This record gives sequence, structure tokens and C-alpha cells, in this order.
Amino acid sequence: MGSKTVNTGTVTRADLAEAVYSEIGLSRSDSAELVESVIGHISGALLKGENVKLAGFGTFLLREKNERIGRNPKTGVEVAITPRRVLVFKPSQVLRERVDSSLSPKR
Repeated sequence: MGSKTVNTGTVTRADLAEAVYSEIGLSRSDSAELVESVIGHISGALLKGENVKLAGFGTFLLREKNERIGRNPKTGVEVAITPRRVLVFKPSQVLRERVDSSLSPKR
């Protein structure tokens, strides 16, 4: 990413905007606007109940969880867990392979 960012182990919106600025050459404000627009489109689709698939990256899926009985680990008391919708991310095979190969010890 950009040389002006501090590596905290987390990629931020600012980091993404800086990468767009560096690699594509849009102005910094246009780069930030583009990143916000993409995030907005992804968020909007998820809010409408749509799944979002980014080829070569992964899929954001909405899953329905049914009501179930849970247990408080401290007291052992059973508690009803209400039904809810959860957001999950499923990485593509391409992304998994790239991450796996980057984490493997180099020979």
C-alpha cells in the first residue's frame, strides 16, 4: 500500500484509497470517493438481502440462524438465543490459495 500509512496489521479505507491513488493515478479525493462508493454498493446490496460475489476474492453471504437454546458457560443456565441474520464471508479458492502460499515457509 502507500508509503505514508503505518502498518498496523489492518487495512483501512484510507489505505485502500491510497492504493487506488498510487496504482491508478486518480486524485486522492477521487480515490477516497471511489473506495466509499464501492463500500456503499456492497453495503447496500447486503442491506437489501442480496449476496455479494467478488470473483477471485470471495462472497459475502447472509445466513438465517434459527432460534436455539444456548448455555451460559459461567453458570450453566440455559438461555434462548433469538433467530437472527448473520453476515459471513466465504473466500474464493483463488484467495485461499494465495493466502496459503504466502503463509507457507519459503524453500
